[in-house]
Amino acid sequence: MSAWIEMIPEADATGVLREMYDQARTPHGTVDNVMKAHSLRPHTMQGHVALYRSVLHHPDNTLPLWFLEVVASYVSIKNRCEYSLTHHFMNARRLIKDDERADEVYAALQDGEPERLFSGKELALLNYAAKLTVAVGSMEKGDIDTLRAADCNDGEILEVNQVVAYFNYSNRLLNGLGVTTEGDAVGYYK
Repeated sequence: MSAWIEMIPEADATGVLREMYDQARTPHGTVDNVMKAHSLRPHTMQGHVALYRSVLHHPDNTLPLWFLEVVASYVSIKNRCEYSLTHHFMNARRLIKDDERADEVYAALQDGEPERLFSGKELALLNYAAKLTVAVGSMEKGDIDTLRAADCNDGEILEVNQVVAYFNYSNRLLNGLGVTTEGDAVGYYK
């Protein structure tokens, strides 16, 4: 079982659900369980696909994709979302293109010590991501001032804010419905 609720298999999908599955296909040509979890209400899948692609895969993003995937992984670690961590750290690993470095990044994130490998803008953004995930009610203007002091521009702050917001949404969808990677092609990229 790959979720605690019913998920309609691709072979049984018709009409709007079939169309949504086609829109949600990964570069592997598969539909991941994170999207199949929406199958009983396909209109929610439409919004999810649009948000995911705008947050991580839009050509107007300026931060490196490997770093956005690291942010996604850190949020997923903080939320203990094994599904997103499995997929998105695989993406980060592929984009980092250095298994030793990727292993070090993974260990630092798991230990909650990004400062072991990151500094400056990257560290400030990772600290912001962690606080926004675990202490959202404590956010204040000073958090943004800290990012600006680390040479982050407002567009970069917004990019990370949106990755954090998306993964908090997605982690809650996945953990709340018991969605697993069973049957998924892990990672977005071929």
